[in-house]
Amino acid sequence: MIAIVIDSAPRRASGSFFGLAYGDALGRPTEFLTVAEIVRRYGPAGPRELAGDPALVTDDTQMALAVAWALHDAPAYAPEVVEPLLRRRFLDWAVSPDNNRAPGMTCLRACAELDRGIRWQEATVAGSKGCGANMRVTPVGLLDVDLDTLAGLAQLQAGLTHGHPTGLAASELTAYAVRLLRDGAALAELPGLLAARAREQRTVYRADWLGDLWRRSGETTPAAFIARGWDDCLRVLGLLDAALAHPDDGDDPCRLTGEGWIAEEALATALLCALRHADDPVGALARGATTAGDSDSIAALAGAFVGAAHGMSAWPAEWSARIEYAGQLTALAAPHD
Repeated sequence: MIAIVIDSAPRRASGSFFGLAYGDALGRPTEFLTVAEIVRRYGPAGPRELAGDPALVTDDTQMALAVAWALHDAPAYAPEVVEPLLRRRFLDWAVSPDNNRAPGMTCLRACAELDRGIRWQEATVAGSKGCGANMRVTPVGLLDVDLDTLAGLAQLQAGLTHGHPTGLAASELTAYAVRLLRDGAALAELPGLLAARAREQRTVYRADWLGDLWRRSGETTPAAFIARGWDDCLRVLGLLDAALAHPDDGDDPCRLTGEGWIAEEALATALLCALRHADDPVGALARGATTAGDSDSIAALAGAFVGAAHGMSAWPAEWSARIEYAGQLTALAAPHD
């Protein structure tokens, strides 16, 4: 267990963004292994050391960087300004030679459609709520914007590739969790705060950000469309509460809150890892990486949450020079510390 140093300037934004990358790097080699195989390779505590110099990440961090650069370049946070910037960054990622980390097929399919120049509401994969929607949303949670703008940005960046209402809702909740922690909320408070937000927003369809996306769903109203997403999130937050009501058995957290391939499960299982190891940030990453599910995404989101709670002092100091894209992570996070 690493010690948490109390820092008068915790640099929470950097802690969150670097934490996402660290979790991604630790989960990258375990993503398609069983828990038994991970334990044989790394021991019962899971992977706790970065491998390689640089330590490579996956498309999770690459796409989070794409979102962060789009936000960095935006002169205003309005849908008509941000959408083309996100589109350009996603397309640049899609054709990059570094896009060789087993990227998600939903993102690739949607990018191929976006590249045709059609409206994003038609390009998106309308039935997908994969965790690609929220694995990259952390930069939205680091912005100093009002909650309506945070919600719009989170849902828009998700919607460009994942058009299912649960991908939208889970992305908003993921960004909101990062915001709450960066602003000083305790990790233990998150389940209740997120459930309250989900109930409050259950029928709020953000037409100014989403346009007519809801019509592709077959629902009769925008409110009915978005309510499906919030209901999925409330269901999995209920599973999280049930898991936290019992002592930690040390087993795969995916058994309790899902394997994380879909957005709401990635959120809940990452939260479970973060809450079980609230005072051991590296342990939270290792727990996320020691799963039978989408280990890199679970560990990445756990890192974003614990890093936002503790700041850069959560992480071994030497890691920041070894992680891939360290320069970009520093440049994009530092202005928000």
